[in-house]
Amino acid sequence: MPVPRQVDLANCAEEPIHVPGSIQPHGFLVFMDAQGRVEGWSANVPAGLLAALQLGRSYTELPLPAACAELIAECAEALAEGECAPMVAAVVVEERGYDAIVHGAHGRIVAEFESRDVPADEVALFAVRAHSSIERVRRQRSIEGLMETAVRQVRDFTGFDRVMAYRFREDESGDVVAEARRDDLVAYLGQRYPAGDIPAQARRLYVLNTLRMIADIGYRPVPLLGAPDAAPLDLSFGVLRSVSPIHVEYLQNMGIQASMSVSIVINGRLWGLLACHHMTPKQVPHALRMAADVLAQVLASTVQSIEARADAELVEQSATVRTALVESLLIDEEPLDALAHHADALLAATRSQALVAVHNGKVFSHGPIERETAEAIVRALPADASDILTRDALDEWPQDVQGSLGKWVGMLALPFDPPGGGLCLLLRTEQIEHVSWGGRPEKTVQHGPLGARLTPRGSFDAWHETVRGRSHPWELAVLSNARLTQSELLRASNARRAQTESTRAQLLAMLGHDLRDPLHSINMAGTLLERGSTQPTLARRIQSSSNRMQRLIGQVLDMSRIDGGMGLGMVLAPLDLAALAEDVIDESRLAYPTIDYAFASPGPVFVRADGGRLAQVLTNLLSNARHHGEVGRPIVASLAIDHAWAELTVANAGAPIAQEVVASMFKPFKRTSLHNPRNRTGMGLGLYIAAQIVREHEGEISYRHEGGQVMFSVRLPLAEMERAGPT
Repeated sequence: MPVPRQVDLANCAEEPIHVPGSIQPHGFLVFMDAQGRVEGWSANVPAGLLAALQLGRSYTELPLPAACAELIAECAEALAEGECAPMVAAVVVEERGYDAIVHGAHGRIVAEFESRDVPADEVALFAVRAHSSIERVRRQRSIEGLMETAVRQVRDFTGFDRVMAYRFREDESGDVVAEARRDDLVAYLGQRYPAGDIPAQARRLYVLNTLRMIADIGYRPVPLLGAPDAAPLDLSFGVLRSVSPIHVEYLQNMGIQASMSVSIVINGRLWGLLACHHMTPKQVPHALRMAADVLAQVLASTVQSIEARADAELVEQSATVRTALVESLLIDEEPLDALAHHADALLAATRSQALVAVHNGKVFSHGPIERETAEAIVRALPADASDILTRDALDEWPQDVQGSLGKWVGMLALPFDPPGGGLCLLLRTEQIEHVSWGGRPEKTVQHGPLGARLTPRGSFDAWHETVRGRSHPWELAVLSNARLTQSELLRASNARRAQTESTRAQLLAMLGHDLRDPLHSINMAGTLLERGSTQPTLARRIQSSSNRMQRLIGQVLDMSRIDGGMGLGMVLAPLDLAALAEDVIDESRLAYPTIDYAFASPGPVFVRADGGRLAQVLTNLLSNARHHGEVGRPIVASLAIDHAWAELTVANAGAPIAQEVVASMFKPFKRTSLHNPRNRTGMGLGLYIAAQIVREHEGEISYRHEGGQVMFSVRLPLAEMERAGPT
């Protein structure tokens, strides 16, 4: 059979520890194929049995105890359907007592014979005590109480010098959470051991085979014998399996001579471990080990029940908060008000310390967090977040914001209204943790028993470290409830938005029908008053006001069509852009005779366009120039041909537009337009609608500043007759 390769810490993560090619010497082993034909044995098989062993020989022809032969026959039947779980019988081989453990997997049957020096009646008494211990553990109602009771009881019925309970963290490091020990031994309680102390393949074996015993750390491995070309024997479920020399050295560095570990497995994951140490060689009978294994299963079941109960309470609490919050969101006009009302309940349900919410650019904070910090956190989030986002550590945040976070390094973000930039941020503070490691966790190159190489640490004295920049990680139950909450918030926000859209549609219908006709009547009355009245100024004011209201209503209706994806209903036809511009500019001259308008064109320039809509664009650009240009300076319009494009430019004297204003220039309801003293009636819709009109003409609209002039240019593709040129 193949010989295992030499390993050290540099390659121990790939060490095939499940096929060591040897066993511990406190027993012997025979393995067979699925039909019970001998494939190999350990080198320490008793002489009488060894004389009968031959490769390919049936187990029925061997001088095995009858109880053992029965287990092998039963295992062969079970193996035909998959795997055979370990079965045990007390037997005598050549006048010595053994526990025969038969199991099967991967097409092989393994019969292990573990020596038993303790009389059967004494083992039975220990088993009774072990059963009592299990009942004591079962009565505990907290995880802390479970672990403390378990280590005391396991030490009581096994007699180990030290029994520790490990609980593993999400990063797979482990804390000693309970300990029962001999008084003269150094305490390990409270120490943490790095994840690297248990390589991945060892964790896998701890889950597959929940109990492992090393009776004497100083043992000499007994090799397995078999056909030279045979596959290595998989001893994942073996009780005599030889262990890694790295692990042996690790235990020797701790001063241990015997070891037993019992896995606590929950939902297929290694949740914890009962680690038993003895300062001299010690072999625990198989029956007692099985009692410890049962106790660990009771531990796992009880822990699972405790955690499930806590999760159920959290689910109920979260559901109550979620229901109340959604009701408020559907009733309140402002989502931030609803979140503020339920902030304390949200913090309790998510185990957070502060809440920050943002919607439509408004920021609200609750809890002991400063306004500047809350705003810095909001700025550090992606603008297009649609799924929940978590952060547990300072180094998970963008570098430029880390200095502004203070103690708030943990975050759970719930986007609840993406169109409005709605986010609910739940925050956790930094947990400064003073970790007591079980020895310095770094690996070092030393001279070990296997020579100069990367070796396990030799000191297990507590090594202290202060961990900063990390919050308590977000629990799976909290994250699960957060996803449900986010889903409900999105549903409520969508319902609110649909209701708002319906209301807006009704309002726009009213604007388009119920108000336009009365305004038209008012405008006509103003015209009649102007003709026959002794106060023509009042009549002109009535006309001006009604015209302005009609223009605003038209803009709102246009915006509604754009937002609804309906477009502006363009009817394109060949159009002389020069003639259209001349007409619109002449109308402006008549309406505003004190303003100097200039227009230059190369003559007729034809484009395919909707004349009414293009007139609307030019009217808006002239209006902007009139309101924002320097008083007394002319407004200059020009038309030019640039290759296959017609370019219409409107310029007025003025300072450059601020960069932050340029960024939102073609968006509706701009702050720079609302309540502008030079354009008191504007809503910031003109350029927004103009840009859409130009886009629907497959053109471009842009801004630039040249020679002290603010310039807006509209580029439209020339009609085919213009592109072809004169004939």
